[in-house]
Amino acid sequence: MNEAGRAFKPDMVPERRPDAPNDIARGRTKSRPAGYPRMAGRSRQHVNDEHTARAAVYAQLALGMIVFGSATPVSKIVTEAMPVFVGATFRVALGAAVLAPFAWGQRHRLVAFSRYDWLLLCLIALFGMFGFTVFMLYGMRLVSGVAGAIVMATTPAVTAGAAILVFGERANWRKLLAIALAVTGVLVLQLGGGRDGQQASGGALVAGSLLVLAAVCCEAAYTLLGRKMSRDHDPRLIAFLAAALSVPVFLPFAVLQWPGFQPADIDPGAWVAAIWYGAGTLALGSLLWYAGIAKTQGSIAAGFMALMPVSALVLSYVLLGEEFRLMHLAGFAVVFAGVVVMSWEHGRMEGN
Repeated sequence: MNEAGRAFKPDMVPERRPDAPNDIARGRTKSRPAGYPRMAGRSRQHVNDEHTARAAVYAQLALGMIVFGSATPVSKIVTEAMPVFVGATFRVALGAAVLAPFAWGQRHRLVAFSRYDWLLLCLIALFGMFGFTVFMLYGMRLVSGVAGAIVMATTPAVTAGAAILVFGERANWRKLLAIALAVTGVLVLQLGGGRDGQQASGGALVAGSLLVLAAVCCEAAYTLLGRKMSRDHDPRLIAFLAAALSVPVFLPFAVLQWPGFQPADIDPGAWVAAIWYGAGTLALGSLLWYAGIAKTQGSIAAGFMALMPVSALVLSYVLLGEEFRLMHLAGFAVVFAGVVVMSWEHGRMEGN
């Protein structure tokens, strides 16, 4: 007989103890194994650990979106304190520096990048870093933080529209409704005015809103191109490389604007905003968000996207001291409804 057969000989089966769990379950003995209470304790501890871990993931997702949302009012502080390209260069350079330690451990993955990957990465740097930052900073010079927050809240709908038009994704009523709500909300803002709590001049408000909308389009390109790269590469590595590659693009423009810039004249609060614009909204936000989505389903993560426009709106009132206007709330409510619809759509897609 081979070893396997010998291992299962009947006379080698250990005799069942009278206090074994099966005997207790069948009423053969009234004794309770000493290990039972401890096993139950471990089970409860395991459940508690799961709840704690889930809460930590949700906190990462929520904080990531709140940090991203803070970019809108903070960008207004930065653009009013220093030249656009100086502030933009500072942002991407500082963001890349903060992300570098997290990307360093994955440097060996660079050899796996194809030419197509590098092309996508250059496009991400061009649109997601250079285009987004420049359009955002110039646009926020012309509109209030609240107006910028409302336009930025159209990002999910614009991203969905770009995915349909450029990448041929299938349209459905939820995506179309989100796009319609986004457009309607921005129109409400234009009709109600959006600069410093007063009726803005039509040219400044329209021009500023269009520039911020251009930033939204760049953000949509960043999202869609990044989605393609993230299938094979870590998003944190992509974010670092995109920021690092954009620094040489910004530098020539920053050098041209530097003669009119006096760092000593910048208010300390503006320097704090500039540091947060790079280290916080670019680096910390990315680290928190990507850490969260790596540990949960996309359908759950999608629900936290609604926190970004809320953060932008609330912080515009808090950090910029802007006047509350009912028309702001009306425009935001319409756009926010579109964000909720898109979050629902993302969750449904992930669920399927």
